[in-house]
Amino acid sequence: MVPTEISADLIGQWVGHYLWPLFRVASFLMVVPIFGTQLVPARVRLGLALLITVLVVPLIPQAPQVDALTADAVVITLQQILIGVGMGFAVTALWQLFVVAGQMIAMQMGLGFASMVDPANGVSVPVLAQIYTITITLLFLAMNGHLVMLEVFVESFRTLPIGLDGLGQAGVWALAHRVSWMFMAAMLLALPAVTAVLIVNISFGVMTRAAPQMNIFALGFPIGLIFGLFAIWVLQANFLPHFEQYTRDTFDFMRQLQGIP
Repeated sequence: MVPTEISADLIGQWVGHYLWPLFRVASFLMVVPIFGTQLVPARVRLGLALLITVLVVPLIPQAPQVDALTADAVVITLQQILIGVGMGFAVTALWQLFVVAGQMIAMQMGLGFASMVDPANGVSVPVLAQIYTITITLLFLAMNGHLVMLEVFVESFRTLPIGLDGLGQAGVWALAHRVSWMFMAAMLLALPAVTAVLIVNISFGVMTRAAPQMNIFALGFPIGLIFGLFAIWVLQANFLPHFEQYTRDTFDFMRQLQGIP
């Protein structure tokens, strides 16, 4: 066998074929929920990123021939990281939507003091938000949402090939406006329960004006908490349709980032 001479051109080809796709895949897995949480060790995420890269490289278009030590190579690397982080943020917004909705409901009904440490993110969140997080994680896995998520992401190598273009200014602005969509959807999800608790509080305010000797704090707090729990129980009937709609919107947004109408 004749040994292959390692030259700068050969190293550049290796960078274009494997390293740039690895940057995009690894940055996506570091941000996306389920895979990018603190519960998954960094070594596992890196190994999964290497495995996905090896499987994806034969299916993606040819990478541009760029010297590995030039400014263009640095720009391409940053573009791959931006694409991976941007698409991972789109899925993260789906999770944070339900976390924000749970926080809104918990604060209005008086469950804001009942908080626990979220092991996935390492922050303290209300118990209701943690229940919503566990529920949507199980629903997402049961509906094979992780497979659809990876399929849409791998499709980005065809619609957004490795190059100097990347997401562009329109894609970055779309990611920035996605935050407003997250808060809007969370407000729509929490609005029925928040409205029910508000009506109870208003009724107790009227009762306090009619009977000032009534201890509103001793009586209103437990009744408001009971009505809030009842509203959450009623809302569970429409939880799955809302989750399906928001998941579909998330995947459509990921495709819009890639320029797919």
